[in-house]
Amino acid sequence: MLELANQFNNQNILIYGFGKSGRACFKYLRKNNKIEIYDDKKSSIPKNLKKNSINKTKLTSVNFDRIVVSPGIDINKCTLKKYLSKNKSKIISELDIFYLNNIKNKKITITGTNGKSTTSKLLHDVLKKHGKDVRLVGNIGNPLLLEKNIKPKTIFVIEASSYQIEYSKYFKTDLAIILNISPNHLERHRTFKNYIKSKFGLIKSQKKNSFAFIEKNNNFLKEELKKNKINSKIIKVNLKISNKIKKKIKNSYFENKNNINNLKFVLEISKKLKLKNQKVFKVVNSFKELNFRQQILYKNKKLLIINNSKSTNFSSSINLLESYKNIYWLVGGRFKKGDNFVLNKKYYKNINAYIFGKRKKFFVKNLINKIKYKTFDNIKNALVEIIIDAKKKNLSTLNIIFSPSAASFDQFSNFEERGRNFNYLVRKLKIISKINGR
Repeated sequence: MLELANQFNNQNILIYGFGKSGRACFKYLRKNNKIEIYDDKKSSIPKNLKKNSINKTKLTSVNFDRIVVSPGIDINKCTLKKYLSKNKSKIISELDIFYLNNIKNKKITITGTNGKSTTSKLLHDVLKKHGKDVRLVGNIGNPLLLEKNIKPKTIFVIEASSYQIEYSKYFKTDLAIILNISPNHLERHRTFKNYIKSKFGLIKSQKKNSFAFIEKNNNFLKEELKKNKINSKIIKVNLKISNKIKKKIKNSYFENKNNINNLKFVLEISKKLKLKNQKVFKVVNSFKELNFRQQILYKNKKLLIINNSKSTNFSSSINLLESYKNIYWLVGGRFKKGDNFVLNKKYYKNINAYIFGKRKKFFVKNLINKIKYKTFDNIKNALVEIIIDAKKKNLSTLNIIFSPSAASFDQFSNFEERGRNFNYLVRKLKIISKINGR
């Protein structure tokens, strides 16, 4: 491995994709290597780095030692599809570079369809409470390669997507966590099987004396375990929560099933790491939810408002819809290929759906004859209607759940912008005072 790590010195390296990951790789590698940058969008490369950019026509004339492909690049559809196919052996990821230069550090890597960020942040806070030098990196926190002052005992909690894992050749993690699996990113992976395979790569690459945590009743991952030779020890997490644990939870954020499931994984990991139970629950009970991830904007006996703008598929909304009654659900956006609404019939009567955005037909098709719904052009109009309906029905309790179950790109640049827009509208329309005063 030392030999491989040393290959990042005096090398010709191509960085393909100059987003957040690509920029981090450039900063990390430029000191000791010759770096060329290529991006499908030339405007992504700053003017001061144009000298480092390379034209597509010149690629074949350069013998690159390594090609660092950013996670957002689909090598099967991109501009350099043929070139990358010929040079597949040279492709590496940001995760690979990080691993080869920090082999001895403990790495805890969390992936899954939903709940990655919350679980990563909660585990990070638990480890920090125990006095550990712990860094939160990957899709959440700092880019991996921009971390500084790394010591031998530094622990990394890494949130990793299927895109990051997919291109990795060398990356190995001490603890691998796959929270859940449901159809997602099929426009990239093409099939659900490919998507599962990309996630499972995190476990498949592990060495002996490593541990992998998976949901006990996840049949998809069980099948992968049967198909592959696994070096690590598999720990199957039972998501059922005991009354003993329930009594220790004083944080309303962990009332719904999604967050309970995330918590169960953290508790199992904490147990394996021999962390103190008392300190773990201190962190749990003081934990503040991440913005736009099942974020509780307001709560009293009459009204609950949740901003779950991070929700980009139906599965990320299901547990919320199963956790409350009298739900006014805001749903809409750019749907994902292969997504399907699956909810137990007993919950249908609890939900009124307010469908917004440009792709309303998809959601109508999934919800018709199941849940009462209305359609709107935008979130604002949907919220105005919710106020009207709430006053008419005069319910003793009302739960407004903003969980779009789709990507934001039909009307917003990202889920953060969408989440901020929802918060702004809640304030502007004076929803809290209007509903509480009904």
